[in-house]
Amino acid sequence: MIYFVLLRIQTGISMNYEELLAARNDGKKSKSLLPIGGYYREQVNGKWRGMVDIHPELISNIAFTKALEAECERNKTLGNHRQIHFTPIVSDGEVKQLELELGNYQTFEQLLLDNPAVVAEKGFTDNVLSSLVEVTSYLHKQGIKHICYSPKTVFARKGDNGLMLLSHGEFYLNMSDLKSFYGDDVQYVAPEVLENGTIDERCDIYSIGKFMLSLCDKSDLPFEYRSALKKAVSESPEDRFSTPEDLLKAVQTRRNTIKSVITFAVACVLALLCITLYFDMFPESSPVEFVKPAPRQATDDLLDDGFDPAELGVTSDGDSLVINEEAQQRDYQAKAEEIFRKKYEKEADRILSKIYNKSYMNNSEKKFMAESESTIDELMKAQSNIGSEAGLSPERSQLIATEIIERVTNQKKKAIGATNSQGVQLPQK
Repeated sequence: MIYFVLLRIQTGISMNYEELLAARNDGKKSKSLLPIGGYYREQVNGKWRGMVDIHPELISNIAFTKALEAECERNKTLGNHRQIHFTPIVSDGEVKQLELELGNYQTFEQLLLDNPAVVAEKGFTDNVLSSLVEVTSYLHKQGIKHICYSPKTVFARKGDNGLMLLSHGEFYLNMSDLKSFYGDDVQYVAPEVLENGTIDERCDIYSIGKFMLSLCDKSDLPFEYRSALKKAVSESPEDRFSTPEDLLKAVQTRRNTIKSVITFAVACVLALLCITLYFDMFPESSPVEFVKPAPRQATDDLLDDGFDPAELGVTSDGDSLVINEEAQQRDYQAKAEEIFRKKYEKEADRILSKIYNKSYMNNSEKKFMAESESTIDELMKAQSNIGSEAGLSPERSQLIATEIIERVTNQKKKAIGATNSQGVQLPQK
């Protein structure tokens, strides 16, 4: 190897830094420790290949060797594009190495070490979470749990930083000492796994949450991730999300709600500025008589009235039965939406009244946004509770809730404008 390096120098052929490191390490570079062994890249016949050297102390463990053989067989059948395939290399009747398929892979630990700023790039965090959800959902359908998502066990493809997985912890759950098996990565493993409790898909939700939080070491996570990840890493499995898709939906729903409220808030602030300028230009406008609207008569909760689907009538003859059932379903859906609209409109009016009033709107835009976070949580909680009571899907209840929030907000904007039109002196900006 030394002769080869000297020859290239003498002939004027330059070597890059990675090649110099590889030459010093006998053709190996970028070594990273995984639970099953050490990963590195090695030059074979002029081409770089990913290799994993199985830990020597594990080779003599019968439980581990059987688990490794089972994973090698199952690895051949996994067809997801985020799964790294490998070929076992047998020596003296034992699998001592894994040769990875062609590709330039590095662990997330190495990626963040080489380029910490990658976390702050637009879309990076979203792509990582969506990729984790995609491959994890696929594995769950195959009856496989990954168990440990850590910067050392999650890989990134060089070039586009595409997320990849290699070995899965599902195959090694029979190891007698899982804490020793995972070593420094044990913090990314759900408590029930280490305590030999009930293991299901929620253990991967916990590990994904821990992995995403580890990105905070390099950059702050977006606001909408915080509450979702807090739930994902709950100590009790019952307090976590049931599926990876639920975790992703929680982040997206919170983001959409925040955008809606911010849009409405900015519109209100701009409207107030326009109203203030208007009254400053016409300070001597004559007052307009204001007639207080009649108090709104309380309506009974439609859920208390009872609803008997048999009142819609169902016939027993062929096509008529199908038509009547479809009509019944439409009527039931319409009534459920009507119940949701009436109850949620009351709640939205009550909640939004806390921030859409003269005293709150006098605040600066920055302070107004900061103090509105609790209002967002109340609106989302009310939507979830009332939608469940009315029997609506989360998507339908969110769509109706957004419509109601917009309408109630516009009403309050007009109310604020009407009040100011009586000659009330608005704050000077």
